[in-house]
Amino acid sequence: MLPVLTGLENFIESPPAFAAGKRLGLLCNPASVGRNFVHAREMINMRFPGKLTALYSPQHGFFSEKQDNMIESDNMVDPLLGIPVFSLYGKTRIPTKEMFEPIDILLIDLQDAGTRVYTFIYTMSYCLEAAKRFGRKVAVLDRPNPISGAAVEGNCLSPEYTSFVGRYPIPMRHGLTIGELALLFNDLFGIDCDLEVVPMKGWKRTMYFIDTGLPWIPPSPNLPTPVSAAVYAGQVLLEGTNISEGRGTTQPFEIFGAPFINTREIISDLGSNSLPGIILRPVVFEPTSNKWQGELCKGFQIHIYDPVKYKPYFSTLKLLHAIYLYHNNEFRWKSPPYEYEFDKYPFDLITGHPSIRAAIESSDRIDEIEITWKPELEEYLHISRQYYLYA
Repeated sequence: MLPVLTGLENFIESPPAFAAGKRLGLLCNPASVGRNFVHAREMINMRFPGKLTALYSPQHGFFSEKQDNMIESDNMVDPLLGIPVFSLYGKTRIPTKEMFEPIDILLIDLQDAGTRVYTFIYTMSYCLEAAKRFGRKVAVLDRPNPISGAAVEGNCLSPEYTSFVGRYPIPMRHGLTIGELALLFNDLFGIDCDLEVVPMKGWKRTMYFIDTGLPWIPPSPNLPTPVSAAVYAGQVLLEGTNISEGRGTTQPFEIFGAPFINTREIISDLGSNSLPGIILRPVVFEPTSNKWQGELCKGFQIHIYDPVKYKPYFSTLKLLHAIYLYHNNEFRWKSPPYEYEFDKYPFDLITGHPSIRAAIESSDRIDEIEITWKPELEEYLHISRQYYLYA
């Protein structure tokens, strides 16, 4: 199988006519590389000498050095090219007129996680809105959805739970590439900016990242491998609880736990074959930072043996259901703030609806709750398929 050609590489190999003679900006981070590991800003600067005039960074910073939520980055000057780097996760998350003054076209080259709560897609959406407001063009250099474009999962976001981890009513696992999402946001939600998507070549919807032949560069500090990205669509829920999601370990999101968890009780409650596609291996770990820092935690590592059968969102909800059942005296929902929201439970912002937390507290069956999402998922699929760029 030939390796996938990213939108960045397609842009460099066959520069579109709209870029000729224009001042270019680039929204990027360390994962914005070609297959030879050369960074996008270097590739674009070599292909368009002197035309790359500004850079922009999402959450976690230009060098992806910031570990956690609500840790902001400042504007800076790129040490390589000597051009400004404007932080879009700092004093503002919305591009200002001054930020767009140096450019005619904004290029976006970001690796998404395939999950509704990953903030890069909302930084992109704010850029689309700003481009419309300030009369600029946007070109998204497409990249793979690392957890495939063939599956969607979860409930759709309820509008009253809109936040920076969910601006639009899409499901937790959205099944689109970042370029397809840009088209959907721009059209369906009335942004209507001048938008182009530079597509990939060779990517198929059934591909997981490991199938693409591309190098995995962590798009954020706690997605170090394609496996961490594969479990993230479910395990991110733990950010809204006092269960460690594995931050402060070498395998964030793959391992999870807390000092009070009885792994035998959890396994007993789940029963055999209740979490398709994965095996839970009991582990003991000690986080070096974040929740339960320096304390011995008992929990599990998720081992994926069949990514097609594995449903990350459903699986983590089943796990939380069992944890709450056996450990409701020690288990806690995390209190605000979370991603600049100061009133609502973080868990509700992540799931997009408070009914899911209520269902866990009421010991409702997750299987039955999942059935209620089917109509909205079918409607979402009907709409989202109109924006597919790849068969």
